[in-house]
Formats: sequence, structure tokens, C-alpha cells
Amino acid sequence: MKRRQLIDRLAIAATTSTILVACDRTDRANSDPSIGGSDLPQIKWRMVTSWPKSLDTIYGGAQTVCDRVSAMTGGRFSIEFYAAGEIVPGLEVLDAVQNGTAECGHTASYYYVGKNPALAFGTSVPFGLTAQQQNAWYYHGGGLAAMHELYSDFNIINFPAGNTGAQMGGWFKKEIKSLQDLKGLKMRIPGLGGEVMSRLGVNVQVIPGGEIYLALERGAIDAAEWVGPYDDQKLGLNKAASYYYYPGWWEPGPTLEVQVNKSQWEKLPVEYQEIFKTAAMEANLNMLSKYDALNRKALKSLTDSGTKLVAYPPEVLQAGKEAAESYYAEQSAKSSAFKKVYDQWNQFRSAISEWNKINELSYTSFVNK
Repeated sequence: MKRRQLIDRLAIAATTSTILVACDRTDRANSDPSIGGSDLPQIKWRMVTSWPKSLDTIYGGAQTVCDRVSAMTGGRFSIEFYAAGEIVPGLEVLDAVQNGTAECGHTASYYYVGKNPALAFGTSVPFGLTAQQQNAWYYHGGGLAAMHELYSDFNIINFPAGNTGAQMGGWFKKEIKSLQDLKGLKMRIPGLGGEVMSRLGVNVQVIPGGEIYLALERGAIDAAEWVGPYDDQKLGLNKAASYYYYPGWWEPGPTLEVQVNKSQWEKLPVEYQEIFKTAAMEANLNMLSKYDALNRKALKSLTDSGTKLVAYPPEVLQAGKEAAESYYAEQSAKSSAFKKVYDQWNQFRSAISEWNKINELSYTSFVNK
């Protein structure tokens, strides 16, 4: 055997031995806390959510975070998660995390615009960012830092942990042919989308997901938006209204998030913090991918069973866009906190939109002719 071949084989054998030893140490550390990582404590948290268990994909975002944290810590850091209403109502997650009722929660920031309108940017705002643009803003465009600054007033730190993708425009009991048809309509729609709709004459309601069907079916509301075909069908909204509108211009790429009590977060070992952030990022990617896969099938099922798929009239879209821009200007004049987030976000929106016109828009416009 040549000397060069002998040296190479010895090097490979040594490397393989090192890897096997390292893997054995890792396996033993996971099964026996006394081996490696013995300084990492056993921690048990609770996570409250804004979602009913029946919505497996959106509720599954919370489950993904909890399952992955447990798996990556060998069970030393466990988080038990609860559906809306089991500990606190679905729209009181932020309050529960802030006051320490639960260490963390899975929710949407725009449910809490009454506390600070700028929180809406953490989820989605009318005529805002698509899901991919939203992720780019959060992870590489200063969005996460902006949201952390807002949440510091509530003793909370947040991380993206899910995205539904571009949503649908809601279920209506009657057809919307003009702006006039919106006047006096009672519609379930939260966040800044609700603010814009109210400016178009809609009587806005904010109702948790699990209560939408009954409200629509019994006539307490005339219209409702939720997420998209898969979840909407699970809630049975197609049985309570016939007209299904698109696009959901108020939520083109809504992020869901985990909110963590900041005092509890700071008590975590750095290793657990990094694992938690990684689990949240996995949930963020997984939910978006799952919704895209499921919604295409659900929409076909809905239309096959009689749902009337309708595009919003151009005058409604144009009026909505103008009302949204007017609202942003008004809030910026009233609140320096809102203006700070909006200016940074809007600059990012303009730049990434110009880029996406060149790549994605030109491509999708051609292949979908």
C-alpha cells in the first residue's frame, strides 16, 4: 500500500472514531442528565393560545414549538400548551403572558391594537407584506427589533411562529357589488383591517375563531373573515354564508407569534433560549408550507359543494387602500411609536416590492396567463 493511501485511511478511521464517540456522548447526555449538560435545569412552562383545537394547522403552530423544545432538550425543558378558553379566552393571551398567568402564548399581535396600534405590524396590515416579505422584514429587515421594542412596554419578547399565507377576503351572506353594499354590514374582522372596514361603513366585530360560525349562522353578524379555505371549512363557515371573497387585502401575509414573559425569558439558560428561537422559526416555516398544501385542496372542495367564489370589486379595493394609507398617516401624526415602526416598515415595503416586481411578479404573471 502506498504511503499516501495509508495516511488517508488512518485519517478517515480517526475521524469516524471521533464522530462515534461524540454521538455516543450526545445520546447518553439525552438519556442521563448526569452526563454532559448536567447544569441545564428541568423547566416546565405553560403556553396559552388564541386557537381552538379543531384548527389543527394554526393550533399546530403552538404544538410544534412545544414539541421541538422538548425534543431538543431531551425533555428537560417542557411546555404544556392549552387551547383558547382552557385557561384564558383567546383574545387575552397577551394579558396572561404579561401578568405571568402563563410563561408564554401563541397568538396574533393585531388582536391587541387597542393597547398599541403599532402592534398590528407584527401580524399584518392592510395592503402590507406577503408572507415571504414579512419573513424578510422580520429576520433581515429590522422587524424583529422593532417589535421587541414595542413589546418591552408589556414585559414581553416575541418571536414569529407561524404564517397562514395570503388570506381570503371573507364570507358574506349577500353579494358585495359596490361600496354601498358595505354600509351598515356587521362583519367579524380584527386588527387594522377592521379599522379600514369601519371607515368604509362596516360595523366591525372582533370574535374569537371558535365563536364565528354561530354568530354568522344565527345572524349576529352578516360577514366574517378567518384564515383561508382549509380552516374556514373546518369552522363550517361555508354552511353559514354562500359568497367567498378574495383577496384578503388586509392580511396578505399574517405572522403568528409566540409571546414570552420577558422576566421568565431572562431566567432561561442561553442554550434554552436558542432552542426556543429555533423551534419558533421551524413553526413559522412549517405552518406556511402546510397551509399552502392544504388550502388548494380545500378551495376546490368548497367550490364543488356550491360556494360562490367572488373577487372584490375594484372600487372596494381602491377605497380600502386609500383608507389604509390615510389611517397610517393619521396614526403617524398622533404617535411617535407608530411613526417609528411605520416609517421603517414602509421603506422596507417599497424596496422589496420593487425587487419582487422584477423577479416573482413577472414570473407568476407569465406562467398564470
